[in-house]
Amino acid sequence: MENSFTFTFGKEPTNYIGRGMQQLEIVETFQSNNPEYQVCMITGVRGCGKTVTMTSICRELASSKDWIVAEISPEKDLLEALVAELYVNKSLSKIFKEAKISVSLPNFQIEISGETPIQTAEIALDRQLKILTQKGKKVLIAIDEVTNNKQIKEFASQFQIYIRKNYNVFLLMTGLYENISNLQNEETLTFLYRAPKVVLKPLSLAKISDSYKNLLSVTPAIADEMALVTNGYAFAYQVLGYLCFKYKQPYTEVLADFDEMLEEYVYDKIYSELSELDIKVLQALCESDSGKVDELRHIAGMESNKFTVYRKRLIKKGIISNPHYGYLEFTLPRFKEFLLRQ
Repeated sequence: MENSFTFTFGKEPTNYIGRGMQQLEIVETFQSNNPEYQVCMITGVRGCGKTVTMTSICRELASSKDWIVAEISPEKDLLEALVAELYVNKSLSKIFKEAKISVSLPNFQIEISGETPIQTAEIALDRQLKILTQKGKKVLIAIDEVTNNKQIKEFASQFQIYIRKNYNVFLLMTGLYENISNLQNEETLTFLYRAPKVVLKPLSLAKISDSYKNLLSVTPAIADEMALVTNGYAFAYQVLGYLCFKYKQPYTEVLADFDEMLEEYVYDKIYSELSELDIKVLQALCESDSGKVDELRHIAGMESNKFTVYRKRLIKKGIISNPHYGYLEFTLPRFKEFLLRQ
């Protein structure tokens, strides 16, 4: 029997656990006749399932004949890449040829005899989206792991023009909290600041437990214990299941390998992106017995205002949470143990 768990980033596993209401809200909003928003950003900590969630939404919308889904890389010339992506779509090429849209771009040419080729991606894409909107088509543009780079800023700036023209065009992006925030704070891209930012919640522990029980043939009690070990963290769920299936051993026997894979694939990178004061707050949480904010401030030796800034940063990064007023705890499974090894 093949291992149905995977730790390959971005690949949708066969035992995918969705985000339920979070995904449904995005899909239903985009599908509505008068959508509340046409841009949505999915964010969360590394390994929480942003890419897989976006892929699931794209697949669901693409199953409708009225939707065209284009996934493009954030490192390319996005406008030109989108023009090409739409034109090579077999279901659309006839529409564009009938509309006599001839294109001659640096890296993409489709020339129609007797028609002067459009030589800028902005105009070509405008023509394409106008025709598709008239035909009742909707275009979803999906961009994974955005950063505040030149290509994204140029694309987003042009995209808001297409929205003002009432084209049926939608934008779904994923990114880390700090990258999304940097992009939203660009003075020329204020429309992104108003766009919803969906922070992915942990997976349902009940669904994780059911998955382990069915796929690994463990007792309900053991499945519940394993779900608690993952703390709902998508990558941890896959890794623990993968190891138990591969070695045919109880989860307690693979925790060393579990910790090693979390460290190598995710935690080392997360740690490298933390500031000195971020780490100071996390170290205080490691040393605290209660997780009470007053105690953490005392251990860290930080004034209330400064501590609050870094507490909020770490919560938005998805590393810690405040389960009750005045208390903090780690969100990532066994991250405390990881920090103590540093």
